Amino acid sequence: MANHEGSRHGEDAWRPSAWDEGAGRKMPPIRSRAKESEQSPERRLPAAVDYEGSGPEGKEGKAEWGEEARSEPRWPASLAVLATIALYIVLPNRVESYLGPRWLVPVLEGALGVALLVASPRITSRSVRLLRNTAIVLIALINLVNVVSLGELVHELLYGSSAGGRQLVFSSVPIWLTNVIVFALWYWELDRGGPAARLQPLRRQPDFLFPQMSNPGSTTPDWSPSFLDYVYTSFTNATAFSPTDTMPLTPWAKMLMLVQSLASLLTVALVVSRAVNILK
Repeated sequence: MANHEGSRHGEDAWRPSAWDEGAGRKMPPIRSRAKESEQSPERRLPAAVDYEGSGPEGKEGKAEWGEEARSEPRWPASLAVLATIALYIVLPNRVESYLGPRWLVPVLEGALGVALLVASPRITSRSVRLLRNTAIVLIALINLVNVVSLGELVHELLYGSSAGGRQLVFSSVPIWLTNVIVFALWYWELDRGGPAARLQPLRRQPDFLFPQMSNPGSTTPDWSPSFLDYVYTSFTNATAFSPTDTMPLTPWAKMLMLVQSLASLLTVALVVSRAVNILK
């Protein structure tokens, strides 16, 4: 009799209370819930997305927020290259004396820019590797020229004569603007393997996290970053000396933003200090 009462008492321990029965709810034992969650395919979390091809199926995965990027024309990037050429032309000779004849850099950059625009006026998923390599060479050339100009500007500000100080201060503006443009080109060309790779349905991990990726409901369903988004990211990083709304995700993206912030901070700090001396 005692055993029977104990058995009934054990069964009642797993039964729902009177309040639960009145509410029409059934509360199965915790052990049954755990077993159900392990066996039910609907409750099972999906496998982690693999971007580099080492997932369960050995294929690249799609980003959670990612559809294929929209095809975009090349002319915004070509216009940015033209702007860097114009900014280089207005620089005084004092900050470009190590770059050879004044016509050399504009001719080289202009030839590469025109070749890219003619060969591929619009970005497509079938763009050949030669075009991307040419674009990287062009951006590297612009970056190298600007670094040399910045180095000469820093040398003149620190060790040059006081004569022509205003000209040096004014020449810092084209260098700073070129810094913004060239890093926008870097971000646009390298993010997720480049503009052509972003058009592929299967692609690598994103290097930048834009606000629209974190909040897909705040934009159109087919949104994808365009060149203007990378220009804005570069400008805010150069003015704030740190990322603002767009976050770098990969090591190279973080290093690029670090270098850009350092170059911008160096330019602004030295120019402001020299301007203060001029105004005294």
